[in-house]
Amino acid sequence: MMGLMPSEETRTTTPPTVRSAAAHDAGKREGAGHPHDARKPDGASPRAWTTRLLVLGIVLSALNLRPAITSLGALLEEVRDGLGMSGSVAGLLTSVPPLCFAVFGVMAPRLARRFGPGAVVCAGMAAIATGLLIRPYAGGTAGFLAGSALALMGIAVSNVLMPVIVKRWFPDRVGSMTGLYSMALALGTALAAAVTVPLTDTLGGSWQTGLALWAGLALAAVLPWLPFVRGRGTQPGEGERAAEETARNRAPAFAEYARGQTPPLRMARSRTAWALAVFFGLQATAAYITMGWMAQIFRDAGVPAGTAGLLLAVTMVMGVPLAFVIPRLATRLPQQGPIVVALGLCGLVGYAGLYLAPSAGAWVWALLLGVANCAFPLALTMVGMRARTGPGVVRLSAFAQSTGYLISIPGPLLVGVLYQHSGGWGLPIALMSALMIPQMVVGVLAGRDRTVEDEASR
Repeated sequence: MMGLMPSEETRTTTPPTVRSAAAHDAGKREGAGHPHDARKPDGASPRAWTTRLLVLGIVLSALNLRPAITSLGALLEEVRDGLGMSGSVAGLLTSVPPLCFAVFGVMAPRLARRFGPGAVVCAGMAAIATGLLIRPYAGGTAGFLAGSALALMGIAVSNVLMPVIVKRWFPDRVGSMTGLYSMALALGTALAAAVTVPLTDTLGGSWQTGLALWAGLALAAVLPWLPFVRGRGTQPGEGERAAEETARNRAPAFAEYARGQTPPLRMARSRTAWALAVFFGLQATAAYITMGWMAQIFRDAGVPAGTAGLLLAVTMVMGVPLAFVIPRLATRLPQQGPIVVALGLCGLVGYAGLYLAPSAGAWVWALLLGVANCAFPLALTMVGMRARTGPGVVRLSAFAQSTGYLISIPGPLLVGVLYQHSGGWGLPIALMSALMIPQMVVGVLAGRDRTVEDEASR
């Protein structure tokens, strides 16, 4: 996974002149050694341990980016009964994640410049742990929403900064590292969907306990980021300096990122940025409708609660292998449109099956919708590919994710309203199917071989 040659992936993310310089420097290091490769007496260099710790932090953080949502989806009926929610209010609850991602995600670049991305992600993991711990016991719907918002705030800033951290510290491994944390994200998503109901039953059947358990995983994710928290002002800590030094040695293009020597970018002037933002928003709409409502669709079709949770887990777990394969495939293609169309067609077939035979073909529809949900790692990969520089990735990631999540807010809420007032799932599923068409169109536009620097700096 981590052993890709630099030439395999930097060709889509780094200008040709930089690639040749990177290859030249790599050749010099392989042939003649490098002064920074000096080993400690125990045989491990400080930079090697720093890189491993950074990878561990990325993986643990990614594991925590969805359990707050899918654990709630698995127990949504119990939470609704416990808090006295109507279908419309439950729809509002499933719309809170994209709302928080849009509002708080736009703050991530400014926070990262002020405190450093490592410190912001560390604080984000702490916010997730705190929010997940207090929301089941806050009392009432308002308290539950407030606790959820705190957890989702931490998820939002981490969402935006993951592509930034990958581009900054692994500039020659964008595809493989994106695949790695996308796999971890999918695994965490599926794990929460699969085991929340059984764990809740094992621990006495309290939905509060079943939801609060996931705070422990978030707390564990705080620890690897502590060495990357800046010590004083804006000066990087020792761990962050070592990681940045590693990135500079891997790709000279990092020097441009570190010095900020890039022209100002106006993302609103880039057609590619807008296409990527709309694509991100439509795939997020589908994902949060799936995470929030799919288990309930199966339960209403007569599927037992535990099995419905497993079906949701199957949908989410499909992202584990595909989240690694799709980014690597995407970085090798000049255009990503064919992948976009293939994923969209899987979604259309899955929704058709969910409408016609939700119980009889449940496992097939869960698999197909899981494949369709892999538009998320593809969108993250395209964020890294549609910008040449570190600052470009920061701005594009914030623009695409914040704008995209704003676009996705009405979807889960509208599904709840349609479900309550129509008395069934026909209209909601028709809405989900219809949204797949524009998702494929804008995805093809976002997948064209061009960069936002060429469009946004004109």
